[in-house]
Amino acid sequence: MKRLIASAISCKDIEKNASKWYNCSMLKTFRYRLRPTAHQRTLLEQNLEICRWVYNETLAVRKNTWEQEHKSLSLYDTNKLLTSWKQSKPELTQVHSQVLQNAQARVDLALNAFFRRVKAGEKPGYPRFRGHGRYDSFTFKQSGFRLEDRGLFLSKIGLVKIVLHRPVEGKVKTLTVRRDSVGNWYACFSCEVEEKPLPPVDRIVGIDLGLTTFAVFSDGQEIQRQRWMKQDAKDIARLQRKKERLPKGSPERKKAVHALQHAYQRQTHRRNDFSHQESRKLVNTYQWIVFEDLDIRGMQSTKNRLINRGIADVAWGQFVRYTTEKAAEAGRGVVRIDPRNTTQLCSGCGEMVPKDLHVRKHHCPHCGLELGRDQNAALNILARGLTSFRLGPVEAAGLSVPAE
Repeated sequence: MKRLIASAISCKDIEKNASKWYNCSMLKTFRYRLRPTAHQRTLLEQNLEICRWVYNETLAVRKNTWEQEHKSLSLYDTNKLLTSWKQSKPELTQVHSQVLQNAQARVDLALNAFFRRVKAGEKPGYPRFRGHGRYDSFTFKQSGFRLEDRGLFLSKIGLVKIVLHRPVEGKVKTLTVRRDSVGNWYACFSCEVEEKPLPPVDRIVGIDLGLTTFAVFSDGQEIQRQRWMKQDAKDIARLQRKKERLPKGSPERKKAVHALQHAYQRQTHRRNDFSHQESRKLVNTYQWIVFEDLDIRGMQSTKNRLINRGIADVAWGQFVRYTTEKAAEAGRGVVRIDPRNTTQLCSGCGEMVPKDLHVRKHHCPHCGLELGRDQNAALNILARGLTSFRLGPVEAAGLSVPAE
């Protein structure tokens, strides 16, 4: 037998709600690998160091002004200081003016976030000064760069070879040049693009994210968990031991650190690729996707190191974020609901059925419903998502689950 969900969504309702996602522009980032020459690489490194100096000096000026005069400087006030700084520090002229202004804008954003956290009663975390090697990108806001057939022209640096593996779409708003942990350089174009809505479909899904199984859908499908940390654990442990045996500052230790960074980067790339691939499948298949609004940081505050590492490894937040971004471009919808008691409630009758974490089957003594614990939670997530749409209770095909 099959039990149909009482509150679903009709194709007409889907098209009505999906239409408000269309005909809108959005920002999208296109990232490309740069192949700078040895001289250009030196200039890029110098740009980063100069930007780091401007960042630290701007933070120091704003901090000292507040402590000594109880006066808050604005971003415009700090921008005016650049003229006098260039006179005392001529190397600032080697960097495009808008790049220096962006370094100051980052200080302003960091301080604004600090004050927001203070007002919200959160742990404030005052902005830190950036140490050597701790500043990894600089941004051209409107000018200073030009994409040509032969490469990417950067002001004060020259024409840099770029790997254009796909065309840049839309109107380019900013360009960020970024260095990763292993020393590779990338050009990240932030572009204003038009949305590309997919044809509406009459499918909606609730998704329960977990550690045993990465994701369980309300229609019974599953995404198996990939243990990224475990795949490279032996290699990382070997490199860690090798690094600790070598004297600090030695060329051999630097090579070991570089190899270790490569191992961590492989892990990150696999995780990113998994999240991109699975989120794309999800957006292509379903019109509305319902997630739990998980407090991931709060879940990692426990003293269980194994659970904390597992939560960090599965990267739920990244998967939800990628899905949300792809859904916005495709004219799909993503909803986040309160996760409270989604595991304990019976999706059949709504009664509370308490169960410990090790109990992987849901059995309701009230209505007799039996199914997997995670799928029961996914059905509850879907029901709450449907309630949040404020649509009338309708019935749709394809939203059925087996009941024993």
